[in-house]
Amino acid sequence: MTIMEGAAVKAVSPGADTGGRHLEVEMPRISAATVADHRANQHAALLDAARAVLAEQGVHALTPAAVGARVGLARSSVYRYFASTADILAQLVEDAFPRWLVRLRDSLRDAGDGVTLDDRIRAYGTAALDFVSSPDHALIPASQAVGLPGECQKRVDEIHESMIEPLREALDEAGYDHAGLRAHLAWGILGAGSRRLADEEGDSGEIVRITLDTLCRALR
Repeated sequence: MTIMEGAAVKAVSPGADTGGRHLEVEMPRISAATVADHRANQHAALLDAARAVLAEQGVHALTPAAVGARVGLARSSVYRYFASTADILAQLVEDAFPRWLVRLRDSLRDAGDGVTLDDRIRAYGTAALDFVSSPDHALIPASQAVGLPGECQKRVDEIHESMIEPLREALDEAGYDHAGLRAHLAWGILGAGSRRLADEEGDSGEIVRITLDTLCRALR
């Protein structure tokens, strides 16, 4: 049973335009402690459904109606959460990328004696390349295909920039000059490797190895 399914409760209210008769209005049962919790649960279920539709059917099938159908929610109700396909994608990015930012930050943590900056950079690169094999990677071509509205694209760009920041901080702490420029150039190397992995051009293990070797050499 989905969040929206189950029995409905009937609320009786006087209808002024019915000559004093009563109208029966079906109200959805709240499946959480509070209305706010219920809405948060619905939103999470809709995001999960949107990820499934995108992975299984592609971006052109990703509509508010299709997402609502996955969880048994009427299209009119889905529009309380998503205004359009572009809005769905923007919210999926907002949900997914912070998780990857945590992974990138964790990869650069100094793990103790014997761990060099080169080791940390390699771990950061590995985490970035792992993104290609995750379901979240489908958000990149999907967003490009749909074309996000200006404000949504601006937010996506900000999130993208935040994923480079951990590397910039690590380089700055290590005493590198122009740490920001170096981090952006390094991200370009990872982007090139990611595109090769996504296109399935060649052996994936070799692509990862060469990309990480090139990344580390560029930052020495």
